[in-house]
Amino acid sequence: MKIAGIQFACSPDRERNNEKALQLLAVALREDAKLICFQELFNLPWFPKDRDEDARQFAEKADGQTIRLFKNNLKGTDSVVILPIFEKSGKKYYNTSVIFNSDTTIGIYRKLHITDIPLWEEKFYFSPGNQGLPVFRTPHGAIGVQASWDNFYQEGIKILRLKGADIVFAPTACAFKSQHIWQTVLSGNAIANGVYIMRVNRVGSEATQDFYGMSFCVNPEGELVGGPTGRTDSVLLADIDLEYLQHVRREWPILKGRRPACYKEILMEALWEKDNRSA
Repeated sequence: MKIAGIQFACSPDRERNNEKALQLLAVALREDAKLICFQELFNLPWFPKDRDEDARQFAEKADGQTIRLFKNNLKGTDSVVILPIFEKSGKKYYNTSVIFNSDTTIGIYRKLHITDIPLWEEKFYFSPGNQGLPVFRTPHGAIGVQASWDNFYQEGIKILRLKGADIVFAPTACAFKSQHIWQTVLSGNAIANGVYIMRVNRVGSEATQDFYGMSFCVNPEGELVGGPTGRTDSVLLADIDLEYLQHVRREWPILKGRRPACYKEILMEALWEKDNRSA
């Protein structure tokens, strides 16, 4: 089965970005990709580079015009899309990935760990996700999403695997020289949890950042099975085999050896706070 990751450079014009995204989506569909993931905040320039109240006007509903547009372009296919958007729900705003096919919204994932560093001023815009760590049962397998910073908190992907995920998509917006970190961390996550992981990274030079793309897919043995792509608009295709996934899990039965009773300290926030204050 083919899966795809779509990276492209965004302009300040959201409609123009949607048009480009649809053109690249058409390429993935012609290649018969069954699961297709876009980059983080896929159709907007990276507005969290600073704090700007006016940027909130770009937020939309999870069942809004953009989702309807992309659903219409999936008509006649059985493909599923993971589309990361800037969502407004009630009075709150989220960094959200919407998972859908042509007829149905399968579910949403809201980014849990909100970055707050220079040029990634996300806490000014986004509330932490309130949907937990759902696994989405699609016609092409059980999938999870770990948006950008979420991937560095290993509890999340562990929970996704324990709940049955076979493939995890990681939409990101990363710049500068961080590719080696991302490839190392995600390969380790894939090995430790027996899953495929596809990272889809933003590309293009914007006002303050040069997003480098380099999207990739790793198998449960940490090997590249797609990418890394380059620094231009790209459709990354990867062939995955769920039967092979089961074979690797038998050969490396890591999760079967878990001893949850030994890990209780990880939940002791008071212990962490004490150690953090003394660091």
